[in-house]
Amino acid sequence: MTQYDVAVIAGDGIGPEVTREAMKVLDAASEVFGFQLRRTEYPFGTDHYLEHDEIFPDDAFEEIKGMNAIFLGAIGDPRVPVGLIEYGVIAKLRFELDLYVNLRPIKCYDERLCPIKGKGPDDIDMIIVRENTEGAYTGMYGFAHKGQALEVATQTMVYTRAGVERAVRYAFELAKARTRKQVTLIDKANAVRAQDIWTRVFAEVAAEYPDVSTDHAYVDAACMWMIKNPEWFDVAVTPNLFGDIITDLGAVLQGGMGIAASGNIHPGRVSLFEPIHGSAPKHAGKNVASPVAAIMAGSMMLDYLGEKAASNAIESSVVDLIRSGRIEGVGTGVHETTAVGDLVAAEVKNAAARV
Repeated sequence: MTQYDVAVIAGDGIGPEVTREAMKVLDAASEVFGFQLRRTEYPFGTDHYLEHDEIFPDDAFEEIKGMNAIFLGAIGDPRVPVGLIEYGVIAKLRFELDLYVNLRPIKCYDERLCPIKGKGPDDIDMIIVRENTEGAYTGMYGFAHKGQALEVATQTMVYTRAGVERAVRYAFELAKARTRKQVTLIDKANAVRAQDIWTRVFAEVAAEYPDVSTDHAYVDAACMWMIKNPEWFDVAVTPNLFGDIITDLGAVLQGGMGIAASGNIHPGRVSLFEPIHGSAPKHAGKNVASPVAAIMAGSMMLDYLGEKAASNAIESSVVDLIRSGRIEGVGTGVHETTAVGDLVAAEVKNAAARV
């Protein structure tokens, strides 16, 4: 039996609740499809920091480096300064593990979930490849005359040819395996002139993929077209900051934060999978948060590990439950968190004949 070592960081707020349900579904999938997830749970998050005055100790980080994948529930808590735990956990993993692709599928499973009139599953099936280690998020910032009337704040965007090229190439390889075979570059090179490196590298890489068509949109126009004509998009690649923004817009198209999942990936290395929603502390402990996004993050993790049949079974189970009305929505409070986990796990156990 194939075994995979997985680090689990449930985190803050609703993180532990949705993570439990995702693990429940993963256990069902492993039982049906004949593999084992050997999980190691780590307590890192705000509660751990407040109790032990540490965020992510080096020995644990070194241990995680040797695993096959990482599952993260959610991070963030108003009891500590903004960004403290986020940078200490998520950013540490992304940057120090060089997880250079943030992969966010945007798929509408049922027309009733989409707020755009007349749009549904046939129109919304795109993947955003967000460069994940450069741009405005590299942490190169500073203040002069802080707190004074003439205070100056600066933050530097950083793009390297190597960093841009590997993200762009990942997008083309992804598109090559899809039906439409199209990659759209989303940038703002007309105003942010440093992003001309994206324009040039994109053209160079595109020349190596004659069977993949290309398109381009400035980020402001892309936001408009994602709403007006989401069917135009197949695979899109974009700098870090823009990717962070447009994928939340995409989450709305597919039904909201309660359904959207993501991967932070370095192909061939330990990679991180998580729902894109936040920790929502006000909903913690109430058994009302939707675990669908966390469950779909688990599906993405299995796909990355090579367990594609199990991944497909989880996704198809979620789709069947939504379309049949047994899961009526993916928002907070629509169903009990544990009830949704039970429904999906049961459906997965009956999935072997479907996939």
